[in-house]
Amino acid sequence: MGLWYDETFGDHIRLGLRVKETLFSGESPYQKIEVIDTVGFGRVLVIDNIFMTSEYDEFLYHEMLGHPALTTAPSIERVLVIGGGDGGTVREVLRHPEVKECVMVELDELVVEVSKKYLPGIGTAWDDPRLDLRFIDAIEYVKTSKDEKYDVVLLDGTDPVGPGAVLFDETFYRGCKRMLNDGGVMALQSESPLLMMDIFVETQRKLRRLFSEAHPYLGPVPLYGTGTWSWTWCSDTGEPLRPIQERQEAIVEGCKAYNAELHQGMFALPSYVKRALKL
Repeated sequence: MGLWYDETFGDHIRLGLRVKETLFSGESPYQKIEVIDTVGFGRVLVIDNIFMTSEYDEFLYHEMLGHPALTTAPSIERVLVIGGGDGGTVREVLRHPEVKECVMVELDELVVEVSKKYLPGIGTAWDDPRLDLRFIDAIEYVKTSKDEKYDVVLLDGTDPVGPGAVLFDETFYRGCKRMLNDGGVMALQSESPLLMMDIFVETQRKLRRLFSEAHPYLGPVPLYGTGTWSWTWCSDTGEPLRPIQERQEAIVEGCKAYNAELHQGMFALPSYVKRALKL
């Protein structure tokens, strides 16, 4: 049968990928990093034994994280990306011609180095002059930075374990909001409502305490456990279902998943999620 790499969820679910070869395995000061070449998903980035992204389905995640916020914010000249060391999120940000500067804050430099070498098809915007890549602590940055505020903040963190756990803390979300301009939009990955309902619901509660508008939306990411994933759109003003048409038209031709119809549909929540959130 060959070699299989398994990701386990608690003690009751296991997702396995058939591996052709391991391209990289190493450890940074923060975490274990691997890249495996698989039969079904192509090259896959694995951090601390958790599947992060794959060549096969990464667009489903990165387009959904970025474009709902980027097409609805009043301005998108300055964008902050926290995490996202594979480069897929900044790639989507920088496809918007209105973006003048994208600051990416990533703690682990090795994740970026490995992604550049082994996942070049995902991170295609590393050389864009609008990208300002900083290897610093995002927690401290959003808490103390005196930089000019941002129009959009995108949180592309890992699961709430290990060094990524602090990226789900309400204090951190408050710091991210501090970095937003008035009327700005924040979007983040907010876990699976099927596999991690408790974390999903608690995340929504935290965001609703901080923002006047916090709207989860769903989409498929086959690499992630149950295949159903969530993101959340947050702002004190605005409306997630009113994208700027010209912005959509400027990028939709290059998208594999995102389009005007999908933008509307992904915010329609199934009944089990609405009940959990008491909507």
